[in-house]
Amino acid sequence: MNPIAANALKVLRLLPRAALILLVLAAPVLAVPAMRADVGSTIDAPAMRKSGVGFVLLVSLQRG
Repeated sequence: MNPIAANALKVLRLLPRAALILLVLAAPVLAVPAMRADVGSTIDAPAMRKSGVGFVLLVSLQRG
């Protein structure tokens, strides 16, 4: 078998493996736009109540 045919067979054997690795690596990147399109999938934390304790701590630490 000549060297060109041997190289072609080697490339053809590696092609399915390379395609599978490329698909596994590209799947998360391709999934991001699909997740951003759905507005209802966002989970937000509840808003914190303002209690004013920070100002009291600031004043008391400056006096001490």
